[in-house]
Amino acid sequence: MDNLSLKSISDFIGGNLVGDDKIINKITTDSRITDGQVLFVGIKGDRFDGNDFAKSFLENGGTCAVSEKDFEVPNGKAAIFVDDTKKALRDIAEYYRVKLGLDVIGVTGSVGKTSTKDMLNSVIGCGFKTFATKGNFNNEIGVPLTVFELDSTVEKAIIEMGMSSLGEISVLTKIAKPKIAVITNIGTAHIGNLGSRENILKAKLEILEGLQPNGTLITNADDDMLVTVKDKLNCKIVYVAIEKADADYVAYDILTDANGSSFKVKIKNKEYEFKINVVGKHHIYNALSAIACGIELGMEVKDIIKGVSNFAPSGMRQKEIKVGRVTLVEDCYNASTSSMDSSLCMLSAMANKRRTIAVLGDILEQGNFAEENHRKVGEYAINHKINTLVTVGNDAKYIADEVRKNGNNNVYEFENNNSAAEFLGNYILDDDVVLFKASRGMKFEEISSKLQELLKGRN
Repeated sequence: MDNLSLKSISDFIGGNLVGDDKIINKITTDSRITDGQVLFVGIKGDRFDGNDFAKSFLENGGTCAVSEKDFEVPNGKAAIFVDDTKKALRDIAEYYRVKLGLDVIGVTGSVGKTSTKDMLNSVIGCGFKTFATKGNFNNEIGVPLTVFELDSTVEKAIIEMGMSSLGEISVLTKIAKPKIAVITNIGTAHIGNLGSRENILKAKLEILEGLQPNGTLITNADDDMLVTVKDKLNCKIVYVAIEKADADYVAYDILTDANGSSFKVKIKNKEYEFKINVVGKHHIYNALSAIACGIELGMEVKDIIKGVSNFAPSGMRQKEIKVGRVTLVEDCYNASTSSMDSSLCMLSAMANKRRTIAVLGDILEQGNFAEENHRKVGEYAINHKINTLVTVGNDAKYIADEVRKNGNNNVYEFENNNSAAEFLGNYILDDDVVLFKASRGMKFEEISSKLQELLKGRN
């Protein structure tokens, strides 16, 4: 982070600065971080109120604290008192982001935000110095903290924006102020909160509220909701697709095997071949968005090709683990109906005459759509010819029921993760491919970890 003065921060956010003006170069919401010239912003959370730690932060070596609660500021220290520290955090981030003046690529969508962000970082990083959102720092706290990690050496920032309700992305995009916005798709994640895919579309389009003048939206022409916004928005739209031949960037001649995919794209009437070292149709969409973004930023195609081939998913997203001759695929960071479909498609592609086992759990926040959407997942499992289905969770029973109705009796239901792992430890054979997929709250990494222990003991 570059240097900022406390007075400039206080003036911008309308706070009351008590104590001398100082220079800070780090901003945190963790009162334990006191080394250096640190500004602590006290945030009230579910378990504790950060405002209560503001004074002790200063007493323990911190430089300045932002707080909603008055206290006597220790000698030689400073505090900025405000009415709302969450708003103050966002306002400081907006001030700092404008001061930096770099290009931001904002990413949102129902499914694939993080993998698209990672693909963009891989591609754009081949032409510029980049910084991308880490982990799941994509909300009203995470986005400001991401901005504070930037400095004047960064040329392009890729910032992920998540939401569960209307109005949330509106707040985030005003901080990020993207030059390019990427919307991956409109699915059913959080439909229990938003009520319809139309409202989900409305929420995702909020990203355009902060779009820079003459900014660009890159989005998916194969998505039935996103294609409807063509000619309705006051910005440049670049469409990518696999199915719609009239999109701006179309992937064709797609070849997929257990090691990844290759495909061709025409760029300025010249044909180029791209390769991805991971399996899944959704990664081709991610690559198309990154290709379009790279071209918009003036990159050379050879560098874009290199960036696509260098891509690797982060976290628990299609993380492949080998235990002896068994292949485990952890894709348990989050889930929706469409991401379940993509993951099952990937599992099927990895089969190569091996037995496929899908360990599936609840898709959370589906509300009144829970049964309908979980039954859709059952249909996907059938369509992708998955050999064995293992489910855990209250709503996952609808997945199991749908698969059984189609005549597949290799279906096993469990009440908890430990029981599922114990079963799999005895059921799995050499050369099996096992997928773990559920919403984050189901903690399916517990099944994978337990199973790895059992398989290693068996070997």
